[in-house]
Amino acid sequence: MKAHLTVFTLSAILIVSIGMAPAFGQIQNSIVVTTDKSSYSEGETILVTGEVKDLYSGTPVSVIVKAPNGNLVSIAQVTVGVDKKFSTEITAGGALMKAEGSYTITVQYGTENRSAEATFEFGGSTMTPPTTGGSVTDKTVAIEGSTDLIGYMITGGKLLSIMPDFEANSLIVSIDATSDGSLTLTIPRSVLDATMNGEDDDFFVLIDGEEVDFEETTSATNRVLTIAFPAGAEEIEIIGTFVVPEFGTIAAMILAVAIISIIAVSAKSRLSIMPRY
Repeated sequence: MKAHLTVFTLSAILIVSIGMAPAFGQIQNSIVVTTDKSSYSEGETILVTGEVKDLYSGTPVSVIVKAPNGNLVSIAQVTVGVDKKFSTEITAGGALMKAEGSYTITVQYGTENRSAEATFEFGGSTMTPPTTGGSVTDKTVAIEGSTDLIGYMITGGKLLSIMPDFEANSLIVSIDATSDGSLTLTIPRSVLDATMNGEDDDFFVLIDGEEVDFEETTSATNRVLTIAFPAGAEEIEIIGTFVVPEFGTIAAMILAVAIISIIAVSAKSRLSIMPRY
């Protein structure tokens, strides 16, 4: 009887130990992330808070929000306090958060890419997106070599310049991102386009050298891109298959007139110094 009791006791201890081991490991490697509410309406502030188990000095937490279809909505680098806690705020709605449904917040931290997730429901945006034939004309900027203007709207920062890279068939957009935001560009096809076999092809969009997702609507004359960027971003490159020629129509005409004028002046100079008999 005593032997049976001993076996039962040891078995109970073993079962409890096995049951507790995974939970302990999960606690050791866990990142906790929560939102202050389970659902939000357009314009409300989403408060994201969390805590890490281990503190890595100088290492921020990456907070990534994705839409129900998996598209990137926002990304931010958030400082972790000495108490191992972090928080950030996101405004519900906007250019990239339009669809109704369940959104996923993924938090990544540390060299081992430890991560945790939280979800929230969004009721959908009433913001009217650009129509197929529409354009964004909040502000415009001129591009070297073209008379067509690029329309743009930006939140979370300031657009500094847009320059064509003729060799890469791309536009280089310089920004000063003071916070997480988005940039919407209405790009005339005469300035930048991406086509293959006569059909529209996808652009490649890089933020500080890293490829990112974006949203796009098209028309016969324009391609409208909405790009989310994190605080601190400096350069957005949009790569297509065609960029406005280095010498546009007007530049070519000016060059031709200049060449003709030089030839005419040279010919006149030669005639003036020839001896007369």
